Amino acid sequence: MNKHTFAVAGAAVLACAALSACGSMGMGRATATANLAPTGAINPNPTAGKVTFTALDHGVRVAGEVRGLTAGEHGFHIHEKGDCGDNANASGGHFNPAGGTHGKFGAAGSHAGELPSLVAGADGVARFSVDVHSISLADGAANNVVGRALVVHRDRDDYTSQPAGNSGPRIACAVIAR
Repeated sequence: MNKHTFAVAGAAVLACAALSACGSMGMGRATATANLAPTGAINPNPTAGKVTFTALDHGVRVAGEVRGLTAGEHGFHIHEKGDCGDNANASGGHFNPAGGTHGKFGAAGSHAGELPSLVAGADGVARFSVDVHSISLADGAANNVVGRALVVHRDRDDYTSQPAGNSGPRIACAVIAR
């Protein structure tokens, strides 16, 4: 084997190793899912969806799709209790392990359960992917969201009313589970 053939073969091996490593990136990260189901808060209520939670180095990626919404903005929050009973009112208030105030997602001092509002198109579908740095999927962490409720509200979040943003009835709910 000459030097040129050896160099090409070596480069091919290195390229395969690099591609293999890239293909496995993100594998083994903690994940959780929330399968949103309609509540009885409004009738009829076709609201449903699936949301995935994927651990990142610093937070969690929250991504999914919610269908059956009216066009426009809808409040979207993680709530403190993992109970969707009583039209999701059993889920309690917004998840707030650090004692923050209700506000806009990502604003200084906002509570951990604050997520960006869902924005549904004319087709009633909201698709989203957002990295949330105030929550975790780590067992034992104070900001772990596994076992808590994910709630969709009928109305837009005003980001100012305390403690929950005046988002109206809770129209869909799911418990976040592994």
